Amino acid sequence: MCYGHVVCPPMVDEISSTTAPSSVCAHSGRGPAGGPRAEPLGLVAPGNLQGMTVARTLRTGLALTAGAGAAALAWASMEAQAYTLRRFEVPVLAPGSRPMSILHLSDLHLLARQRCKQQWIAGLAGLEPDLVVNTGDNTASADAWPYVVSALGRLLDKPGVFVHGSNDYYAPKAKSWLRYLDRDRRTNTGAAQIPSDADERELPWRELDAAFVDHGWTRLTQAESVIEVAGQRILLRGTDDAHLGLDNYGAVAGPRPEGISLQIGVTHAPYLRVLDAMVADGTDLILAGHTHGGQVCIPGFGALVTNCDLDTPRVKGVSRHVHDGRVAELHVCAGLGTSPYAPIRFACRPEAALLRLVPRAG
Repeated sequence: MCYGHVVCPPMVDEISSTTAPSSVCAHSGRGPAGGPRAEPLGLVAPGNLQGMTVARTLRTGLALTAGAGAAALAWASMEAQAYTLRRFEVPVLAPGSRPMSILHLSDLHLLARQRCKQQWIAGLAGLEPDLVVNTGDNTASADAWPYVVSALGRLLDKPGVFVHGSNDYYAPKAKSWLRYLDRDRRTNTGAAQIPSDADERELPWRELDAAFVDHGWTRLTQAESVIEVAGQRILLRGTDDAHLGLDNYGAVAGPRPEGISLQIGVTHAPYLRVLDAMVADGTDLILAGHTHGGQVCIPGFGALVTNCDLDTPRVKGVSRHVHDGRVAELHVCAGLGTSPYAPIRFACRPEAALLRLVPRAG
């Protein structure tokens, strides 16, 4: 695959922070004919000392604040391109089973111009996963879907399943970041929330959907599928995007068929109503995306938001979801992209995840 001559930044492990240079103020005063007497350089008349100290403190504080903000923004812009592969071991197989691997991709939010991201995704084929799971939000513009297909490349030859997210259906738009702190916005009850400007923002998701299906991947939008991978007979059940209120797990819920050794739930946004329904249905492993891992996090504290009603400690990575005495492993992928209107990440690198499924203890 050739993308032309593109020099991509290396994966950043550490960056040296820089401080703003201190301000140097040379007070010269005005001459005798123009006003107050000029003081010798470096000396200040006692009557002016308090005002000048306050002014200097304000100038220094503003300079330091601006410098720190610029450094943080520069870091966040670089971190948004520090693509990272996360590896997890998840004990969900029956004792004595042979381990298997799942490559979990989510939230690519791809633009045609993002050649480095496309190259990085293409390189994931070398992992040779047993199964690929794509939990949606692949594109960020109408012309991006062929680049998604091209970047996935040989991964499309692997067994794969997918669901769609809101940014597969509709192009993103500029929003106030303060909206993401609105708790009420993140606890919708499941009613459909189609954008009022849906016609103008609709993306060619049908073309992307058809390309995935033509390559042999299975769509799990309110659907189920049984596949045999790495010696496992796997039942996969999925939903449409819960963030838009399009989910309906009840359409696929039901007893586990005979001979199934592993049940996996697949959804884009990990809203609790979906997780609860999947766990109640006997699901062993749930895969979701959507959260971006919080996208802008505080070192030592973590994510501020999840953009859904999931609690922040589980905004990314592997955890457990418990409902009515039943337990499932949950993996939330922080994803590889961002909205083009907020192309930054802080203390939250873009990621794909390789899950190694292993036997449960005992």
